[in-house]
Amino acid sequence: MLVISDSTDDDPVGLRSSPVPRLHLPSPLFSAAEYQRAPLVLLDDRSHTAFTLRHMPRRPGLVIVLVDPHDGTIYPRAAAIGAEAVIRAGDNLNWLHLRLHDATSCRYAHWEALLAGGPAGPPPPASS
Repeated sequence: MLVISDSTDDDPVGLRSSPVPRLHLPSPLFSAAEYQRAPLVLLDDRSHTAFTLRHMPRRPGLVIVLVDPHDGTIYPRAAAIGAEAVIRAGDNLNWLHLRLHDATSCRYAHWEALLAGGPAGPPPPASS
């Protein structure tokens, strides 16, 4: 998984507990090949502008991670770049963990931990 974030935090989306391998790069440093090859791409909403300046093609598996829950502009911005979903950093991330494991053919799944919190409903679509 590719995490695109200009944040200096080593875990900007709160996935420290996930066993899925991830590559965390600032928006100017990831390559087009890394972007296309990653089974899932998480984009920190604070890096959205720098990301859009790169003119990356639309792709399935792009998820925006929202830091400011009061940012009403995120859904149109996410839809404009073809994001699959918008999630809030630090919220119940069961859906994201399941999506990560699905994207990696469940090679890193620890089902007991993932399903312990009950049903993991999907976040609202980016086009909301």
